[in-house]
Amino acid sequence: MDSSSSDTTPTSRAESNNQYVAEQEGYSKGLTARQINMIAIGSSIGTGLFLGAGGGLADAGPALFLLYAVAGFFGYLILRQLGELVMHRPSSGSFVSYTREFYGEKSAYFVGWMYWLSWASTTVVDATAMAIYVKWFGQYSQFVADLPQWLLAAVVLVVVMITNLISVKVFGEMEFWFAVVKVSALVVFLVVGILFVVFGTPTGAPTGFSLISENGGILPHGLLPALVVSQGVVFAYSGIELVGITAGETENPRKTIPKAINTVILRIALFYVGSILLLTLLLPYTAYSADESPFVTFFSSIGIDGIGPIMQLVVITAALSSLNAGLYSTGRIVHSMAMAGSAPRFTGKMTRSGVPAGGIVLTVGVGALGVVLNYYVPEEAFSIVLNISAIGILVGWAAITLPHQKFVRLSKQGLCQRPAYRAPFAPYTNWLTMAFLVGVMILVALDYPLGTLTVASMAVVVPVLIVGWFLVRDRVHAIAAEREGFTGAFPVVVSSSVAERGRRRDERPGSSGRVDDLELP
Repeated sequence: MDSSSSDTTPTSRAESNNQYVAEQEGYSKGLTARQINMIAIGSSIGTGLFLGAGGGLADAGPALFLLYAVAGFFGYLILRQLGELVMHRPSSGSFVSYTREFYGEKSAYFVGWMYWLSWASTTVVDATAMAIYVKWFGQYSQFVADLPQWLLAAVVLVVVMITNLISVKVFGEMEFWFAVVKVSALVVFLVVGILFVVFGTPTGAPTGFSLISENGGILPHGLLPALVVSQGVVFAYSGIELVGITAGETENPRKTIPKAINTVILRIALFYVGSILLLTLLLPYTAYSADESPFVTFFSSIGIDGIGPIMQLVVITAALSSLNAGLYSTGRIVHSMAMAGSAPRFTGKMTRSGVPAGGIVLTVGVGALGVVLNYYVPEEAFSIVLNISAIGILVGWAAITLPHQKFVRLSKQGLCQRPAYRAPFAPYTNWLTMAFLVGVMILVALDYPLGTLTVASMAVVVPVLIVGWFLVRDRVHAIAAEREGFTGAFPVVVSSSVAERGRRRDERPGSSGRVDDLELP
């Protein structure tokens, strides 16, 4: 990350309030505490768990539940770090806005577009998953069986886009009920699964820890094959950062957001780790596959008619929820970037109901490319975009922990004031989190061929981003030069010392006067 704002000076509480009002111009406070709490619970319970866990169990075996536990621990740390930044300054631009505050425009540009790429890829994942889920019903209907996968993906994408463009209230209510359905289904699964482990299944099939010990143990394929599925595990937790993005459209976010975040650790332990462990106690890991939700696999195996299709409908709801959340988050992030000049101007447009329509439409455009992918390689579409999305998520999470680390460092220097709600054991947990994220990136690269090729594709993505930066940087710095401190629709930091050096540099012959031309410490 660059240091173009490394000497940013702190602002007073009154100035901060004024900055917040200006930053949120055009948004409505349409999300209630009831919706935020359910979004926090359900935002990360989506395609990665309901579909991706099937392939994870097949590849990694029972050790998958340990991977979920480790990733969940770091996910919780990241959420606590984001929560502290929200208490510092609520923003719909979320960690892109915080990256801009603590590391400057160039870093915010890179982080914003990488995160957008992540969620744009996720729209492809979710649309693909929806098509796979619906095609599952082809065993009951020839009409459904004959529907092409690309057509189903396209219809889903258009429907969710239309509902997302209406208003944030519609988004919040949809996510509330999506979360209710997902959480209720998982609770039913946990209750039924525990009863079957204790008392046996209707079919009399064996259950319990013997299914693990008699099928190769915790690591039936060895350690490395288990570790390389980490990108899928990280993808399963994508969306936990959504609660930070909602802060800008929430009544009293400094009260609501911490309460929502504090529920995360219980949710991770119960819904993620508990569900995966229970799945390994109900069926051998070899019974699961990447082509079917493991929950559907289980319910179909117990021989009760109707349970499998009902669970499949729940899984469809989870994919709709994830797709809905992806369009919501990318719309807000890209709008933040447009206000700073680093995204196309049309993505800064707001509807009368306070929806950043331009950013949503841009993401749907990439989702349409995913429809093409489903047309040509429907069998591999999910795995390809899963890896791309995982890399973007890693960058987004790094853009939470690094600004938080710098915020803590500045507070120790007396330049910032930490709120009462704090991330535990910072900055040590920040260093630990970064080590985890780097480790996962290495494991993605080792997942040959798709993971290796995906990391290699960054050799194309990064140069494109560099070219893009040189195309927009004059506009970015022109916007930044119009204000000092946090002003405008979204905050852009230009400290007085940087501005003064810019004026001195401007007076030199041949100087462009741009901030990135300055000799910063």
